[in-house]
Amino acid sequence: MKHTPDAHAGGPLPPTGSHPAREVLDREMREIRDGVLRMGSMVVAAIHEAVEALVAGDRERARRVIVDDVRINDMQASILVQIASTIATQAPVARDLRYLLALDRVTYELERMGDHAASVAKQAQRIADNVPPAAARLRDIGLVAAALVSDVLRALIDVDEEGARAVAARDDDVDHRYKRAFDQTMDWLRAEPDRLADGISLLFAAHDLERIGDRATNIAEDVVFLTSGRIEDLNP
Repeated sequence: MKHTPDAHAGGPLPPTGSHPAREVLDREMREIRDGVLRMGSMVVAAIHEAVEALVAGDRERARRVIVDDVRINDMQASILVQIASTIATQAPVARDLRYLLALDRVTYELERMGDHAASVAKQAQRIADNVPPAAARLRDIGLVAAALVSDVLRALIDVDEEGARAVAARDDDVDHRYKRAFDQTMDWLRAEPDRLADGISLLFAAHDLERIGDRATNIAEDVVFLTSGRIEDLNP
């Protein structure tokens, strides 16, 4: 069942005439939420760009992903300062505090996703001179992983437990695609053993993309925590 967000969770604005302290807390929570969304958008873009750089052997595209990862890291640091300041100065309790703690964990997962995208970009640079045909198989993993990130952020903003659980269930698709890409890359390496280094780069890149799916599931668990107060393993 979908949980309708309230003003405490970053949903509709509080009614006119609400207490000034409440208005300050709501405003600060909106700013934090919007920062998390911007960070998430950067991560999704980084995933797409890293995969395309890998498939196309585009060194410059890969370089931009690596450079932009620093911006993602800086954004996380800025949001954490905002969260700490809001907790210290506004003393949120109950649902408000739970929401801020959930956003704190979400920024950590997003930062790690950015690291994974940067790692894919580094592998793209390593194989750029002679991209193996097997690299194209990683595009599907990247597309699904990026979609999971977008969808779980939507579930977070909507405080949608059902949507979060659906994202976690779809992580199995990423796992299956990863396993298939792993097996196909190993078959390719058996046929071309002199390309071992390139094959290892592909395997590392595929694993990074698979980990992004796992981290989307972690955010889905944060949404469940936000809506219910329960810590639950959605992908045992």
